[in-house]
Amino acid sequence: MTTFVDRVVLHLQAGDGGHGCASVHREKFKPLGGPDGGNGGHGGSITLVVDPQQHTLLDFHFHPHIKANSGGGGAGSNRDGATGRDLILKVPDGTVVQTEDGEVLADLIGAGTEFTVARGGRGGRGNASLANARRKVPGFAELGEPGDQLDVVLELKSVADVGLVGFPSAGKSSLISVMSAAKPKIADYPFTTLVPNLGVVQAGDETYTIADVPGLIPGAATGKGLGMQFLRHIERTSVLVHVLDAAAPEIERDPLADLDAIEAELSAYGGLEDRPRLVVLNKVDIPDGRDLAEMVRPDLEARGYQVFEISAITREGLREFSFALAKLVAEYRAAKPVEEATRIVIRPRAVDDTGFTIEQDEDGVFVIRGTQVERWIKQTNFDNDEAIGYLADRLDRIGVESELAKKGAQAGDPVRIGTREFDWHPNAGEYVSGPRGTDSRLEELDTRPSAAQRLAARKARRIRNDDEIQHMAADGTVSTVSNSQLPVLVTDEDDDIEG
Repeated sequence: MTTFVDRVVLHLQAGDGGHGCASVHREKFKPLGGPDGGNGGHGGSITLVVDPQQHTLLDFHFHPHIKANSGGGGAGSNRDGATGRDLILKVPDGTVVQTEDGEVLADLIGAGTEFTVARGGRGGRGNASLANARRKVPGFAELGEPGDQLDVVLELKSVADVGLVGFPSAGKSSLISVMSAAKPKIADYPFTTLVPNLGVVQAGDETYTIADVPGLIPGAATGKGLGMQFLRHIERTSVLVHVLDAAAPEIERDPLADLDAIEAELSAYGGLEDRPRLVVLNKVDIPDGRDLAEMVRPDLEARGYQVFEISAITREGLREFSFALAKLVAEYRAAKPVEEATRIVIRPRAVDDTGFTIEQDEDGVFVIRGTQVERWIKQTNFDNDEAIGYLADRLDRIGVESELAKKGAQAGDPVRIGTREFDWHPNAGEYVSGPRGTDSRLEELDTRPSAAQRLAARKARRIRNDDEIQHMAADGTVSTVSNSQLPVLVTDEDDDIEG
């Protein structure tokens, strides 16, 4: 079984934040010692780190589901919950992180490069942290924020200086085995190489890496053979080497035709037109191979290629070839711009940026979008009236109330933030302290039917109307009833709260 995997789909779940605690300090002679609920711990994040010792994505192939630890809940006596442990996933150099739709999230090149792919949720604050001059003993705490949950694709693109391309059985594996310490599988049948092989070559003062990819055939760029699956591994190379078989057993094949076929596939794949090329005529240790190499060499040089006649068996011509590669690699490295350290870019928020937007959709619902307000919704316990009132005050402070009024919202209009939809009512003044977990401003709304009650009333009207229409049809008052004459039922499935 092969041990090389260069593409995997990961199912990631960052840790959820722990819930805050609503607690009041109690001890002898101090029945109301003040709030002492601790904060919830932050959930663990998932980070990818480039490790030079990793060469394949095999571990993720067998364990694609990865979940970080969640944060612990807060407790009384100002005890904060434990922070979830972050997960560090080691990946090979050259790993590309992208969504399932193909959007590139990160290109990880260089040892130690990090990318936090899934962030853990924030822990909710306990009532000790929420206390202020008006809410001296809050009867609620924030819920923990859910961690990121997403699927990502990891795709490995080998980071090598030289890429060997050619037909199956052209001698690429044999060449890399004698030029470096790599030990690829070598056999006398096509497609012996099923996975890319990497080797390190020392030529004088230059050290460079060389990659051998599975053999290409006509149509490889469109999915034939194994080429399409591994062509990505030569995208990062600085030099391409055409390994041509000068002693191919097939009569209809010749080095020039092989070169044209491989160039056509590279052109169809795209993005490799600017790479310098060398041509290697392999297997000149065979008499027929040497004769054919001498015949086609002038034609190849006329096309502008630098040609080398070599033998991986006798090692003839390998020294000159390795030094020529070292020269091209050195020129490529010298031409590259000097890499600078990653700069930290600080982008302050614009003066007129409120941090949220409000739009009215086709159904007449006012949709509020924004990272901050959506996080507040996730951290609010909607079973606690005081928590709902606190949320309303926060939204009012950042201007959501006034912006809704400017957009033409009226009391009772539906408003959606994130996955929550509720009826909007303008803020009814300052918060007045009352029993823990209550908000007197919400009591005024209790006389208005709840969302569930309004939904039940609409269903009852629908049934009553259907019965009346059927009764009239039975009495002959109406002859036929079309679907367009029936009343329409409108549901409030997402109408969760009043406030």
